[in-house]
Amino acid sequence: MNTFVIPSFTPAAPEIFLLTMACVTLLVDVFSSDRYRLVGYQLAQASLLGTALLVLIDFPGAEPVVTFHGAFIADRMAAVLKIFMLVISFFVFFYARVYLRSRNKLRGEFFVIGQCAVLGMLVLVSAFNFLSVFLGLELLSLSLYAMVAMDRDSPIASEAAMKYFVLGALASGTMLYGISLIYGATGTIELDQIGPRAALAGGSHVMLVLGLVFVLVGVAFKIGLVPFHMWIPDVYEGAPTAVTVFIGTAPKVAAFGMLMRVLVDGLSFLQQDWTQMLIVLAVLSMATGNIIAIAQTSLKRMLAYSTIAHAGYLLLGVIAGGGTGYAASMFYIMVYATMAAGAFGMIICLGRAGFEADQIDDFRGLNRRNSWLAALMMILMLSMAGVPPFLGFWAKWFVFTEVISAGYTWLAVVGVVLAVIGLFYYLRVIRMMYFESSPDPAPLVAESGMTAMLSTNTLAIFLLGIFPSTLMAVCVTALAR
Repeated sequence: MNTFVIPSFTPAAPEIFLLTMACVTLLVDVFSSDRYRLVGYQLAQASLLGTALLVLIDFPGAEPVVTFHGAFIADRMAAVLKIFMLVISFFVFFYARVYLRSRNKLRGEFFVIGQCAVLGMLVLVSAFNFLSVFLGLELLSLSLYAMVAMDRDSPIASEAAMKYFVLGALASGTMLYGISLIYGATGTIELDQIGPRAALAGGSHVMLVLGLVFVLVGVAFKIGLVPFHMWIPDVYEGAPTAVTVFIGTAPKVAAFGMLMRVLVDGLSFLQQDWTQMLIVLAVLSMATGNIIAIAQTSLKRMLAYSTIAHAGYLLLGVIAGGGTGYAASMFYIMVYATMAAGAFGMIICLGRAGFEADQIDDFRGLNRRNSWLAALMMILMLSMAGVPPFLGFWAKWFVFTEVISAGYTWLAVVGVVLAVIGLFYYLRVIRMMYFESSPDPAPLVAESGMTAMLSTNTLAIFLLGIFPSTLMAVCVTALAR
C-alpha cells in the first residue's frame, strides 16, 4: 500500500510568499480608490524584496534540495537566477510606475500580473520535471499576453498581443508534443531520470531526437531565436514601453534557466545532437539580428533585433559546454538583461503623455538638452555593442573564449564579424545624441527618482565592467556541479 509523503515546503517558501503577496496586492487594489492606486505598486515592490530576502536566507548549499516528489529543485543556479530576476524586476516595476503615472494609467493590475509573471519565472528556473517546466512557462506566458493587451484603446497593442498569443500557443503545443515523445520513449517526465531510463530501455534514438527537436522549438521561441523570432519586433514595438521593458529583461533570464534545466539537466545524453542544433540557431540569430537591425528607424524595433542577436551570442557558452561554458552564458544573459532594462528605461525617461520616445530620431541632440542622460545612453549603447571596458564587452569575451576552447574557432570568428557589423546601429544612436541638433532646444528635465534609478542601472554596467571577475565568479560557483 502506497502512502503519501508530505513534501517539504521550505525550498518553495519564496514562491509561496510571492503568490500570497500577489493575492494581497490584488485585493488591496480592488478596494482602493484612485487616490491610493500607488499602494499596489508599493506592495509589489515589497513582495519582490521580501522574496529575494527569503531566497538569501535559505540559500542552497553544494547539494541541491529536491521536493514535491521530484518536481521542484532548489540549487545554487536557481537561487542566483531568482535573486537577479527579482532585482531586475524591481527596477522594471519602478520604470513602469513612471510610465503609467505620466499617462494616468497607474493601476494595480499591471503589478499583480507582473507578480504572477515573476512567480512563473521562479517556478521555471526551479522546475525539475517537464510538468513543472510547462507550469512555470505557461504562468509566465499567459501573464505576458495579458500585459501586452492591457492598453485596450491601442489597436497596435491589441494586434501585438494577438500575434504573441497565437504564436506562443503554437510554440507551447509544439513543446508539449515533444515532451510526449520523450515520455513515450522513456516512460518518465523527471529530468534527472530521462537519461538513465533511455539507456535502460534502449528506446528509439530517433524518437528521442524528434522529441528534442519539438521541445527545443518551444525553448527557442521563448528566448527569441531565429527562425522562431517573428513575434519579437512586433510585440516590442506594439506593447506599451512599460510592458516592453518587462518582456525584454527578466523573462530572458528565466528562459536561460529553462534551457539549462531541459538540455543540461534532462537531455545531456543527447548533447551531441542538441549542440549541432544550437550552432545553427546561434548563427542564424546573430546574423539576422545584427543585419536587420541596421535598417530600423524605430529604437524599440532596433532593440528587438538586437535582442535576437544577443540570444545567438548567449548560445555560444551552452554550445561550448562544461561548467565555465554554461557560466559564460549565464553571465551573458544577466549582463544583457541589465543593459536592456537601462535602454528601455531611457525611452520611458524621455517620453511623456502623448509622446513615445521610441524613434532613433527622438534622441537627436540629447547631449545639448541633458548631457547626463546622453552619457548614460552612450554607456548602454557601447556596452551592448561590446566595446571595452564596459560589461557587454566581457560578456562577449567570455563566450568567445569558451567557444574557442571547445574547438569552434570558426563560430567565434563569425560572432566577432557580426558583432562588428552590429556596432553600426549602436553608434548611430550615439551620433544622433552628440552630432545632430535637436528640433526642441529646450533643456530636458527628468524626474529625479527616474534619473537616480537609471544612473544606478547604468553605472553598475560601468563598474562591473571594471571588475567583471566578481560577477563571473558568482556564475561559476552557481553552476559548479
